[in-house]
This record gives sequence, C-alpha cells and structure tokens, in this order.
Amino acid sequence: MSRVRLALVGCGGMSRAHLRRFHVLSDRLELVAAVDVDAGKAAAVAEMMPGVRAASDYREVLDDVDAVLLVLPHHEHHPVGLACLRAGKHVLLEKPMAIGETACLELIDASRAAGRVLMIAYCMRFHPLVSGMKQLIDEGACGDVFQVSIWTEQLTRYHEGHWALKEATLGGGQFFSHGCHYVDILLWYLGRPVRGVHLGTNRGTPWMEREGTSNAVLEFEGGRLGYHFGTWGARGTRLGYAFHAHGTEGMIEADIRGGELRLLKGGETEVVGRHETGKHTENEMAHFLDCIESGAEPLTGGPASLQSLRAIWRMYEAEVSGGMADLRGLGLDQVDDRGRLT
Repeated sequence: MSRVRLALVGCGGMSRAHLRRFHVLSDRLELVAAVDVDAGKAAAVAEMMPGVRAASDYREVLDDVDAVLLVLPHHEHHPVGLACLRAGKHVLLEKPMAIGETACLELIDASRAAGRVLMIAYCMRFHPLVSGMKQLIDEGACGDVFQVSIWTEQLTRYHEGHWALKEATLGGGQFFSHGCHYVDILLWYLGRPVRGVHLGTNRGTPWMEREGTSNAVLEFEGGRLGYHFGTWGARGTRLGYAFHAHGTEGMIEADIRGGELRLLKGGETEVVGRHETGKHTENEMAHFLDCIESGAEPLTGGPASLQSLRAIWRMYEAEVSGGMADLRGLGLDQVDDRGRLT
C-alpha cells in the first residue's frame, strides 16, 4: 500500500511534538512539505527532514499531497481547513476545530461534500494512560465511577502581541484553548452532560486577555460529576497533569507526567500501566491514517469535537450571566451528521 503524502502546515512550537513522532509511521506516511508564512521556520523543518519541500503558502503544495496537518493559530483553522477540504485533501486539524459554531459546521459540511476525513487533533485522547483509564472505567475496575477530576497545571506565557493572548484570535481563554482537551475527555469517559458551570480569572496571568486559570464542573446523567482545573500560571506544581476517577470500590489514577496508571483499591496501590511522558501524537496520526484507509469517522471527528466546544461555549455564556449552563442535548448520539442538535 502506498504511503499517505502529508504536508505540515504551520511549523511553530506544537509542530515539533508531531515531528518527533513521524518516524514511527514512516512505512505509512511520507512528509512531503513543510509550510509556514515564516520561511525560516519552514526551511528549518526541511533541513531537519531530508527530502521535504519548504514553502511559505500552503496552496503551493496541495497538488503534491493527499493530506494536511494544520498546526495554525486558532482563527486560521477555519479558512485554511476549509480550503484544503474543498481541494480534496484529508485534514488533521489541531484543536480546537474553530472559534465559532458556524465555522465548525462549515468544516463538517465540506468534509462530507468532499468525502474526505476531518479529524481534530485531540492528542490526549490517544495517550496510552488516558485511553487506559477509559478501559478501566468501562471494565468497572474501581466499581461505579461517580467523579472524574483532571488537573493541568503549567506556566504558559507568550510574548507581547502573540495571537494566543487575545480572545478574538484564541477563541476565548485557557478553558477554550487548553481545557477543550479535557472537556472532550470528560464527555468520552462519562457520557451525556446535563449541566455545568465555569469560573475563570486572569489574576496570576495578567498577560491573558481572558482567563488564564479555569475551573469547570459538569454534571452528567446518572449523577456522575466531572471536574477540570487548568492554569497557565503555575509557578510550581505537585499534581502537574493528573487524572483521578473515583468509584464505589476504589480509585484510578493517571499520572501523566509520572508516566504511570495506578489502581488504588482495598488500601493497596497497583501500577497497571507505564508509558513515557509527553504527547503521543503517533497514536493520533495512526488513527487518522486508519480512517483515511477505511473511510471510518474518526473518534475525534467533526461532530464529536463540536459537542465539547458547544459545552464550553454554553458554560462561557452562563458564566457571564452568573448562572448554570444547560448542557442537555450534547450527547454523542444526540447530534446529526453535521453536529447539530436533533
């Protein structure tokens, strides 16, 4: 079987996480082009990856590729993703899908019309510890899970004028930009959300126009609860990146930075999985390639990704009004093939 020819569009920081993993899939994937409006960044990738063409405009390389990986500022996801889909290319698009619902729906429509894969790069979904926790929850390893808590504590500060500081180009604040990973995971773990509340602040992160620290609580059908605390202002941390699932018989812990999946039960702790720390983007890319080959809808395709963004947007709206967000109707089986509520 021939390899999928890929263009990397956007050669900034997150692109490095992908580049470090491409060799794992070299039998299935060929990186053909590196594209960035900063020609120096594209050239640096081409120098690192022999045989790769450098370009400053993604339109220059579309005739030479089957698929694109878009690692761009959030406000550019929609126009560039739309153009690539309409050109007949499969699109792996860094999260979040877009910064507005209409833009998301247009991307979904374009994917369907072109018969091409649209997948959102929620790399944490494909982290072995995160997927391992999902399996343990589903198997009832700690009984009936009633609470999942996720902490993501880091110091993230961009230079003055950077697009990620501004609400209009980031799409919100830390909750939208980074928390979308974890709302997606909470919905994956716990099912249909019923209601939720979000509180955010830029105290401690004055460089952010909107919140740099975020607390979100979601209630799910059956009374299960999900929580995410995220900050870009951590000057120190003990939890780092940690997931806890509390059940009626014990607790499952995914220590992402420590690289261990643990089951705490009956007063004892068992390490049930170990994996290297970091972003496992090779697993995400392998799923993208599988979907190209099979025509299957990705686990993090357009409709599934839109539901978690809708939850965030509703919680943002409720935060402004000082109320609780109604999250009913956003379950995986409650949207049509465009992600619209049914």
